[in-house]
Amino acid sequence: MTTPQDPYFIDFPKRIRDIQAAMARETIDVYLGSRLRTLSWTLDAFCPWRSFVVIPAEGPPAAFTFVIDAARVADETWLAEDRVFGFAPMGGQDQIELITDFIRDLLPGRRGRLGIESGMSNYLPEGNLTHYEYQRFAEALEGWELVNAHGIVDRLALIKDPGTVNRFREASRIVDVGHQAVLEALQYGGWKGMSETALAGLAAHAMRRAGSEWEWSFTGGNEIASGYRTGFAGGACTPASRRLLQAGEPLMVDIHAMFKLGLGDHAHNYLIAPVSDRQWWHARNFLDIVRRTLEAYRPGVTPADLAAEMIAFADERGFADYMVPGFEHGIGLMGDEWRIGVNDGPFPYWTNPEHIYREGELLICAMQYACPEEGIGFRYENPILIQPGGCEALSVFPLTVDEIR
Repeated sequence: MTTPQDPYFIDFPKRIRDIQAAMARETIDVYLGSRLRTLSWTLDAFCPWRSFVVIPAEGPPAAFTFVIDAARVADETWLAEDRVFGFAPMGGQDQIELITDFIRDLLPGRRGRLGIESGMSNYLPEGNLTHYEYQRFAEALEGWELVNAHGIVDRLALIKDPGTVNRFREASRIVDVGHQAVLEALQYGGWKGMSETALAGLAAHAMRRAGSEWEWSFTGGNEIASGYRTGFAGGACTPASRRLLQAGEPLMVDIHAMFKLGLGDHAHNYLIAPVSDRQWWHARNFLDIVRRTLEAYRPGVTPADLAAEMIAFADERGFADYMVPGFEHGIGLMGDEWRIGVNDGPFPYWTNPEHIYREGELLICAMQYACPEEGIGFRYENPILIQPGGCEALSVFPLTVDEIR
């Protein structure tokens, strides 16, 4: 564990106590966390295999992961080694039996209320309890009441502590190193004969050398789009292809880093010469609305406020048809990639358009500009921290569309 003097220190035992205090208020005896965001927020370890954290009403939690990864998780987490368990397909050692035995031991001779994490997401590795898992736990814990309690972690994780923010700052610094390497490689004709996949690998190499642990995105690692691929409607998932970069085309470079489970995510855009006046018109529209959006983020603003202002601006300038009407996606430690706020709006498990941003929230400003009929589009992504008077963009790579010759 780091010490309180370390810039990346997070008081994980306090997080557990805060969860336990919320459990007491909601009369929950045991909390069973299954979502990737919950595992990162409570364990401080990367858990790519199916994993769970069991939090009792008092005392330390226990982690359960696939046996092949248990030793590594035990080495990385702040938990004592005897609180990390590996499950395996053997009698009494599968995840259902192992965890239910552990839970029953927490309340010997009586039944209780088990908080679980259920719901839906458009993010594939969310980690909600599956229907089959729910059925098996309900059968194994006969007489227990299973209640959906994910809101406990979501509320506690909303405002970021200094250690978490500093992890994001370092991840963003690493991403800037990657963008600088990309820019240097593209200049002076370096782009000729280069594929999108080669560019993605070049960025990954630079970021790994700078300390990145993973190109964390589940949408293909580092996302690179050139030519018509930049104009895909929505524009939010473009894994690098083997397509070669070509003169006269746009290029979007969206790269990702991870530092101590903090995530760096920044997209930068290029136009490869020769550049037409129409391409510059699109580029100016994109840059202007991104700058305006960043200036609008501050405490007290809602997603609906942002959308109304930016759609009106795009309509006034004549490019409303090219703007995807979304301006952010949520972010926390690894696994908390999509939702904003605590999802208490009219569409269950989606962002509440009336969510009021608060100082200390950290999210990704994420914007797509797409004109598929002209084969051009741009993307902006950057972690931002809501500050008292506005927002702070954590990646400091310049907000430009650069012409490459």
